[in-house]
Amino acid sequence: MTVRATLTAAFPEARRISEFLDRDFGQDGVPVSLDEGPGGRWSVDAYFDRDDADEVADEIRDRLGADAFGAPLEAIVLPETDWIAEGLRALQPVEAGRFVVHGSHDRGQIRRGRVAIEIDAGQAFGTGHHGTTAGCLTVLDGLMRVRRFENPLDLGTGSGLLAIAMAKQLRVPVLATDIDPVAVRVARENAALNTVGPLVETAVAPGMAHPAIRRRAPFDLIVANILAEPLMRLAPAVAAALRPDGLLVLSGLLRHQRERVVAAYGMQGVYLRSARLFDGWAVLVLGRGPD
Repeated sequence: MTVRATLTAAFPEARRISEFLDRDFGQDGVPVSLDEGPGGRWSVDAYFDRDDADEVADEIRDRLGADAFGAPLEAIVLPETDWIAEGLRALQPVEAGRFVVHGSHDRGQIRRGRVAIEIDAGQAFGTGHHGTTAGCLTVLDGLMRVRRFENPLDLGTGSGLLAIAMAKQLRVPVLATDIDPVAVRVARENAALNTVGPLVETAVAPGMAHPAIRRRAPFDLIVANILAEPLMRLAPAVAAALRPDGLLVLSGLLRHQRERVVAAYGMQGVYLRSARLFDGWAVLVLGRGPD
């Protein structure tokens, strides 16, 4: 039997809940997914090989404690169905510029001439279905059409999707970091799956604090698809690691948060070049001096 436990919350809280669930249950083989729902709410689903829904709910509450942010929790016993396979089939390929992000169930179905990236829903954020990820891919595709980058950084890499995209298109070494060790492991595995393992260097790093970042800085392209508050907090360190002619691609922020993020980087001498919205989420391109 399978028990599906579902918690619903706004995106920042839901993302953190998914990370906690994966941390506490992932090592036991419990799949965890993060999906957008109606009204700006997100659902975190975890699938347990159990037959007692109440027992699962009690264990989740015990493990999460205050970190559940008061999110509603529902646990039900599912009929005998391969729900993981059904969920994967529901994730259709996402097209963003030249890139197509797909799951393993669509392997071999991508038409010629597209840059295919295989990412299954799982233990880290970034399957291409969220507006921030698809938006970053679209913006990166446009930038890489007109400029050659030699030393990119993917800060807060999640599943590794953006680092993989840069490695595939640029064929140069890409540094991919995240504060979450699980995400870093997943990113490393995804890079190998997409045949760019030797080009993607991964590291567990809180913000910009890691020897690999210091060793490879300054970067000519820094991509950070995280959240508005950490983007603002990291502005001095990110700006210091950017080459004078380098570009920043920032996302994970809503329309109304854009001005504060732009102001934080403007104080560091890095200014807005362009801003686009994808499903209500902003993707910013910033650089020093004139365009």
